[in-house]
Amino acid sequence: MTTAKEIMHPGARAIPATETLDRAAQLMRELNVGALPVHDVNDRMCGIITDRDIVTKCIAAGRDPSKVTCGDLCEGTPRWIDAEADVSDVLTEMESHRIKRLPVVEDKKLIGIITEADLARHLTDEQVAEFVERVYAGA
Repeated sequence: MTTAKEIMHPGARAIPATETLDRAAQLMRELNVGALPVHDVNDRMCGIITDRDIVTKCIAAGRDPSKVTCGDLCEGTPRWIDAEADVSDVLTEMESHRIKRLPVVEDKKLIGIITEADLARHLTDEQVAEFVERVYAGA
């Protein structure tokens, strides 16, 4: 059984919901990532902020990224997976919610994130094709 922990990109960093989008963009640049999990004051994950969110929901909307917080843009229920979950559970979670990034938690702490690139490195071509079809169908 291949687990989420085995295929994840380790060392994911989260950002507080109270942090501004300009700081989120700076942290993304420093870490060379396109998304950051967002946590509340109790260190509970409350969403994910992406570089695309910053551009389309803030900058393109004429808002100031130094005044808009990560929490302002977080929408919906955050999705995550336990580190010991089987890769089939990872695929089910990502496909059923049509998400491209999935935080991995262990003992209620963020330890990594699974992206499409991680899936491509660890799955068969057939599994990757099925994932792409399910996540991007109708997108």
